[in-house]
Amino acid sequence: MRRADLDQLQRLFAGLPGVPRVVVSGNAATPWEAVAALDRSLPAYRLWMLNAASGVPDRPGVIAETPFVGVGMRRHSALDYLPSRLSMVPLLFSTVRPPDVVVVHCAPARGGLLSLGTEVNVLPAAIEACRARAGLVVAVVNRQMPYTFGDAQLDESLVDVVVEVDVPLPTPAAAPVPDDASQAVAEHVAGLVHDGATLQMGIGAVPDAAVGQLASRHGLRIWTEMFSDGLLTLERSGSLDADHPVIASFCFGSAELYDHVNLNPAIRMLRTEKTNSPSLIAANPAMTSINTALEVDLYGQANASRVRGRIHSGYGGQTDFIVGALHSGGGQALLALRSWHPRADVSTIVAFLDEPVTSFQPSAVVTEHGVAPLFGNDQLAQARNLIEQTAHPRVRDELWEEARVLGLGGQ
Repeated sequence: MRRADLDQLQRLFAGLPGVPRVVVSGNAATPWEAVAALDRSLPAYRLWMLNAASGVPDRPGVIAETPFVGVGMRRHSALDYLPSRLSMVPLLFSTVRPPDVVVVHCAPARGGLLSLGTEVNVLPAAIEACRARAGLVVAVVNRQMPYTFGDAQLDESLVDVVVEVDVPLPTPAAAPVPDDASQAVAEHVAGLVHDGATLQMGIGAVPDAAVGQLASRHGLRIWTEMFSDGLLTLERSGSLDADHPVIASFCFGSAELYDHVNLNPAIRMLRTEKTNSPSLIAANPAMTSINTALEVDLYGQANASRVRGRIHSGYGGQTDFIVGALHSGGGQALLALRSWHPRADVSTIVAFLDEPVTSFQPSAVVTEHGVAPLFGNDQLAQARNLIEQTAHPRVRDELWEEARVLGLGGQ
């Protein structure tokens, strides 16, 4: 391992042959200074990131590669989207998409161990695959990155180059106060979560609002892909089981959240192969996954990935957690969404999806109007529950007409 500054890193990147694949920490942990050095040094490269934030270079020669599209790649002129469940992404690195370079954003070392901090995810697998083919591993060490434990800890011997920076981590803008519909969805979801449940919360306003309704619960455990400031709400209310660590793969939130996770032994940041393994998810008691979708059809199929034919996000971990939760003793997989999309001005409960399916067969679908139990019901009962319990009243007659055409019965 050797130390370098950003200018030296740029010269090192300039010596890379061909069109290298460069895996970089994604979500809210991207070391943008290193990305800028990369972009200045090479005429062409493949930039691989998960849920990339704004700032991804978009020019001739730069290919944006990802299995989960964030806002920074959503309209990239050279997007290479790889459909994949998140639990399977590490396999891509060791087979068809091997990395030539991995750039990770770390907290300073303690006892010879760096920490990947807020973003573990698929990065350990990327580092292993890169080193297996004698690639380059770069650690951007930031004293403002929280130090986390578990698979976040990275032996310094696995790193070729260390570049030091001192920059604040991004934090989300203040979340808007949930409107009446979102609040009602959250209340219905909270009513399905019992003491002692294990929670997974997906990304979105509705899952976030649902967490805020769980302060009266006790003995809750967390096994999730990601968490945000909702964790602080549960901590303050004493709702969490103090005998079990919080298990996650990445986090994004306020400065207060980052202070909370820093050097906190009660939080274990694990690699994706563990957090998103359906079998490990299923081993948790009363595993309750709370995810959202763009639309759900009368067959219980959900689209959470595409808008008007364009990729918007990807499979992510939704499928992993739905399968794991359904196999958990007392588990349930909930899809929570508003019944009406305010900007598109359309129903989110539809007769049949026009877009590819992201997931299917949740335990129940929840909107502000109620809860539609799906699992264990025949297809006619599923359709009836979705129309009567979750669809917006203004489209229920239309949905019944379409249900009859689909052979799903009538009123």
